[in-house]
Amino acid sequence: MQGHGYGQPVKQPPHTAWLVFLRVLFVALGFLSIGFLAWTMMLRLAVVTRRSLDWGLFVAVLAADILSITLLAVEPGDEIHTSGGWFGLLLLLCTLVATIAYYLAADTRHFLLRQQAYQAQQRPAAAYGYPGPAASYGATTVPVPPAAHRAPTVPPTPPATPHTPPPVAHTTAPQLPLATPPPAPARIDQVRAELDELSDYLRRQDGHEGGR
Repeated sequence: MQGHGYGQPVKQPPHTAWLVFLRVLFVALGFLSIGFLAWTMMLRLAVVTRRSLDWGLFVAVLAADILSITLLAVEPGDEIHTSGGWFGLLLLLCTLVATIAYYLAADTRHFLLRQQAYQAQQRPAAAYGYPGPAASYGATTVPVPPAAHRAPTVPPTPPATPHTPPPVAHTTAPQLPLATPPPAPARIDQVRAELDELSDYLRRQDGHEGGR
């Protein structure tokens, strides 16, 4: 458990293939020894997690293995004849099964949490509001206010100018030229000439009718 303050940086966990190999190795070691080496799994788990609970379970498994070996060792011959021998064998097998189940579950959970903590540590510090990495030596940085407290920039508005209507062009209608009447004397002369021709024509008509 970490105390208050900043915790130590989490180291990158080993590769998954290596962890699987170690689990298979220690489980096979306990299984092939018929439980006599089951304590090795708890020893590795306690060294990795460094928890008081795992150290206590390591001592308990080691004590159970020693008791089972002692009960089996007092049996005469190679076969089990007493209840103490059967109890030692049953204790040995139960300890082996329980140790394998707990070791696999605890070891997998430990490295899974460690992997998650390492990934969270590798995320950009800006996502959590922490300052970013220190700038290189000699580089100058300009402090920038946070986005939440930064005043919005508003473009300056031009001063209002009084609205003046556009000048109206006064157009005057074009003046038509006045018709100039013909001079009066020329008109009178023309009428007089027409009357003379008409009177001559009437005289000729009268002369023709009188000759008949």
